[in-house]
Amino acid sequence: MAHPFRTLMLALTAMTLGGGLALAAASAAAAPSPALIAALADPARSPEEKARDDARKAAAVVEFAQVKPGDRVADLFPGGGYFTHIFAKVVGPKGEVYGVVRQANKGSDALGSNPAFPNIKIAAQPWEDFKPKEKLDVVFNSQFYHDLFNPEYGSGGGGPEGVAKANKAIFAALKPGGVYVIVDHAGRPGTGYSEMNTLHRIEETVVKEQLTKAGFVLEAESDILHNPDDPKTANVFDPSVRGKTDQFMLRFRKPNRG
Repeated sequence: MAHPFRTLMLALTAMTLGGGLALAAASAAAAPSPALIAALADPARSPEEKARDDARKAAAVVEFAQVKPGDRVADLFPGGGYFTHIFAKVVGPKGEVYGVVRQANKGSDALGSNPAFPNIKIAAQPWEDFKPKEKLDVVFNSQFYHDLFNPEYGSGGGGPEGVAKANKAIFAALKPGGVYVIVDHAGRPGTGYSEMNTLHRIEETVVKEQLTKAGFVLEAESDILHNPDDPKTANVFDPSVRGKTDQFMLRFRKPNRG
């Protein structure tokens, strides 16, 4: 069986002592941290959310994102707040979680006003204008990167130019050494982002190329959400594949330039 975390050997001169090569360690065998175990079991999380933990492989995903107590985290387009709630409990009272949306709505208002999660704040503005007061440790984007190409949801009319603007803002929002984690529905080779609105999928190589152009370094990638039985020809909301799509998970790091 293939190891679910494919570790990459990368030249991260600015991030390593002596300017050598850095090995990104991502072990699937590592047990969840005590903070994550407590977060998943926290009574503030609804039974409906907890029932989804196994299917969404929540423990493995959050460990891969390297969220820890005291962190400042941004969850892009958080929806109902499934991961936002977990992050809020992991970072604890000394940490902070932003639910980042393009426009405030009833869902985001509810997410930011729940007294059980007082460290969640809503940041509503165009993606390219996201500028938190303090730099972030982690930015998390689950199943939404493909939508940044869509003029309806993205920046500046969408497309590669709009996505580049959003990526520039995210890069600036992170601390040196901070990470940007992407989870998305995999598209077939050669489709690029062309199926972002029809099937809600994107080709993994497009994400890698764009984030590299934005200045990030690809540190690690995970197969934990990979499903080889997904033909990648159906809309992700089709009952035949919903909740069972082939997904990729990538962790990019903002270089630490001192």
